[in-house]
Amino acid sequence: MTNPQPHSSNPPTTRQISYLRDLAVSRGQSFAYPSTFDEADREIKRLRKVKRTSRADRRRESRGVSAALARGGDAASVRDHEVGGYGSSAHWRQRS
Repeated sequence: MTNPQPHSSNPPTTRQISYLRDLAVSRGQSFAYPSTFDEADREIKRLRKVKRTSRADRRRESRGVSAALARGGDAASVRDHEVGGYGSSAHWRQRS
């Protein structure tokens, strides 16, 4: 017997989410976490159309990203030479 309610408002199943993760990894892609069953279904169909990325390419890309993060530091962090004062009297040394 079929379910009389459409899937559109139902949340995605755990099997869908698990399959989405596996597909995304094997395709070297990312995905937005779906909020409904139908969104998950569309994302699965999209990822199934994408050609698989080789394991060596995925490993190479992962190592490259890790290396870039390790040497790059955090560009958004505040550096000591940018701030003057201490505590409640702290201020920016240069105004942009």
